[in-house]
Amino acid sequence: MTRDGQPRIVIIGGGTGLPVLLRGLKQYPVDITAIVTVADDGGSSGRLRDDLHIPPPGDIRNVLAALSDVEPLIEEMFQHRFNTSNELSGHSLGNLILAAMTSITGNFVHAIQEMSKVLNVRGNVLPAANQSVVLHAELEDGTIVSGESKIPFSGKKIKKVFLTPENIHPLPESIQAIRQADLIIMGPGSLYTSILPNLLVPRLGKEICKSHAKKVYICNLMTQAGETHGYTASDHVKAIYSHMESACVDTILVNNEEVPTDVQLRYNEELANPVLYDLPRLYELGLEVVHADIAELENGALRHDPKKVAEILYSLLVDETKKRFNA
Repeated sequence: MTRDGQPRIVIIGGGTGLPVLLRGLKQYPVDITAIVTVADDGGSSGRLRDDLHIPPPGDIRNVLAALSDVEPLIEEMFQHRFNTSNELSGHSLGNLILAAMTSITGNFVHAIQEMSKVLNVRGNVLPAANQSVVLHAELEDGTIVSGESKIPFSGKKIKKVFLTPENIHPLPESIQAIRQADLIIMGPGSLYTSILPNLLVPRLGKEICKSHAKKVYICNLMTQAGETHGYTASDHVKAIYSHMESACVDTILVNNEEVPTDVQLRYNEELANPVLYDLPRLYELGLEVVHADIAELENGALRHDPKKVAEILYSLLVDETKKRFNA
C-alpha cells in the first residue's frame, strides 16, 4: 500500500497487450508500475537502437501513451507515425522525442521520467533494464536465432530463450516496486518475445518469484505462429516455470468464451488458434483459475477487453489486500 492507501500493482510485459490492459487499470485507485521489455529490434525502435545506441523506445512509448492523461490530440501527436519517402518514414514522433530526450539527459530512464511529466502519466514506467539487450532463441534442433523480430519466423519450435550481454542490471526502482507490490501481473503479450525477456533480466525474475504478492498471469487469447503454435494455457505457464526454474504464478486469467467462427477462420490464415484452457492440467500446477468472457473484437482483431480484465484484476487485488490486512 502507498501512504494514501492505494494498493500497488506491478505489470510486466510489452508489445500491444500491455497498453490495452493499462488503459483499463488506470481508471482504478491503484498505484501502477509498468516494467517494459527492451528487447525489441524491429521497425522504428530497431533503427533508433542501432543508429543512436539507445534502448528501443517503441514499447515504452505505447505504455506512456496508455497511461497518459492529456488531450486526445496530444496523445495522437505523440503516437503519430510518419509516412514519407525520406528517412523519417516509419518513425513515430514519440520514438523520436524519447531518443532526443535520452540524448539531452544522457540517460534513457531519465528521458522516460521527463516524458512522464510532460504526458501527465498515471503511474511509473520503467524499462526492464537501462540498456539494450539482445533476445536469442534456442530451437529444438539446437539452432540459435538472434533478434526478437527474427524469432517468430524461424519455422521451428522454441526450446528456450535467453538474453545477452550477461551483465544486464535491473533498475533499483524495479526491484523496489516488486518488493512493495500487492499484485504482480504478467502479460498479456507474446510469451517468448514480450514477457520472458523481462523475467530473464538477472534478479528481476528472481525477485518476482520471491515476492509474497499475488502473481497473476494473463493468458493470451490466441496462439502465435513461430512462438506458441499448439500451446494450451498450461503450456504457457510451464514455459515460464521452465525459464524461471520456479513455480512463480498463483493465478491464471483465461478467456472462456468461444471465438466466433469467422474470426477463427481469419486467424487460421496466420496459423493461430484459440488457446485451450486445460483446467485439469492448470489445477495440477496448483493454480487458481479465473475464467471469464474477457475478449473483444477490435478492427477485426481479437483483443483483451480492458474494462473487463481491469475489473477482474481489481477485485483480485481487493481480496488480496483484505487478506493481508486481516492476517
